Amino acid sequence: MSVGNLRTRYESAGQGHLFTFWDDLSDAERDALRTQLEALDIERVNRIYQKAVTAEKELAKSTGTESIEPLPEDAADSVIGDPAKEKEWRGIGLQAIARGEVGVLLMAGGQGTRLGSSAPKGCYDIGLPSHKTLFQYQAERIARLQTLAAQSAGKEAGSVVIPWYVMTSGPTRKETESFFKKHNYFGLDSSHIIFFEQGTLPCLTMDGKVLLETRSRVAVAPDGNGGVYAALRRPLSSDSSTTVLSDLDRRKVLYIHAYCVDNCLVRIADPVFLGYCIQKQADCAAKVVPKAYPTESVGVVARRGDKFSVVEYSEISKEQAERRTPSGELAFRAANIVNHFYTTSMLKNVESFEEDLAFHIARKKIPHVNLESGESVKPAKPNGMKLEMFVFDVFPFAKHFAVLEVARADEFSPLKNAPGTGSDDPDTSRRDLLAQHRRYLEAAGATVKEGVEIELSPLVTYAGEGLESVKGKTFTRSGYVESVEELDALV
Repeated sequence: MSVGNLRTRYESAGQGHLFTFWDDLSDAERDALRTQLEALDIERVNRIYQKAVTAEKELAKSTGTESIEPLPEDAADSVIGDPAKEKEWRGIGLQAIARGEVGVLLMAGGQGTRLGSSAPKGCYDIGLPSHKTLFQYQAERIARLQTLAAQSAGKEAGSVVIPWYVMTSGPTRKETESFFKKHNYFGLDSSHIIFFEQGTLPCLTMDGKVLLETRSRVAVAPDGNGGVYAALRRPLSSDSSTTVLSDLDRRKVLYIHAYCVDNCLVRIADPVFLGYCIQKQADCAAKVVPKAYPTESVGVVARRGDKFSVVEYSEISKEQAERRTPSGELAFRAANIVNHFYTTSMLKNVESFEEDLAFHIARKKIPHVNLESGESVKPAKPNGMKLEMFVFDVFPFAKHFAVLEVARADEFSPLKNAPGTGSDDPDTSRRDLLAQHRRYLEAAGATVKEGVEIELSPLVTYAGEGLESVKGKTFTRSGYVESVEELDALV
């Protein structure tokens, strides 16, 4: 497109100010800005802004008047205290994995800024005896599960594959790929690990004008974890026909487990969750944990009108938060932990209703260039907005939605805060993982002395299985083991 036509297009969209400094730019700067503006669908940006503003106003009006109800009994189930159901679902899930029908989608775009690290969050070491990072733990869980699924189906070792789709952001893409390569993909076959990138959207002023970060560059930000759906359709390489969705088709993957990188207890491709969803014939599902207490600041999966939705804690009244069922449990207890199941067909179908999804507005302090002076501005208070979609925004569009409740101690310990915070930080992640390993050993019939900390490699056990040989043993020494046999050194 010629510069004249490009400028006309932007002026027609009310965004002609992006050419303010054009005449003063060098050729290289003009090329960079032109490339960025040509790639940007400015009309779509305007539509997203208008829809987001309208949706925010409508939500404010409906707050307190819209019907918000707990999950109906037939929409949710629990593995807590029901080993028979858990065993049945695990069998169904392992069969699907063994048939090659399961893929894993990791949302790993975040940086460890709040942890004091500029590296991708998955590269973080939470201080375990092994010093394994989150990425390594997750890779080794996949490896162990591939082995378990092959064994359960009587297949040859190494014949079962769980493809791993890793969504990065622009700032984390290169370092994430380098980290995997440096660590030899943590023992997994690199041909089954597919990296892709979430999209970005321009940062806007409060009245919808695109901000310039510099005189020759538009300010952009990631489009939220809900950007994953559009990212699945983007070309993975210069060959525009290859996308994550086309790769899923090529591999004949029917079911996807999606999760966030920062949960050290996440059970990747959890066969129990998969089996539950397959049995329920769900096209979309959420794994949840019971709220710790009525006023815990977490979103809950509930019914908004006649649709399933994640309802933010700020939208639930104190009375609703404290409401209890006849059995004494919290009525609104299904805490969302960003742990989801999809059929591949559901992921493909998102494109058909994507225009109906409203982006959420996050008002932020956004560095930009002053259009009059050309000087850089670092604002002291929010001056603009970033537009984000949330991964759970598709829930209301699912035809068959399901919810599975699991024990928090076994499956959820997020890493959000700086060391020493005392909540959702590296210390609590380490504590929760080592406490789980103690429970695995004790459930297998071992005794672990007070103060002893034993870390079990994910290659040893995925969820407590394979530890029969420890029965009757007493462990008196702390340590890290890569095989069951190594445990004898800690007796």
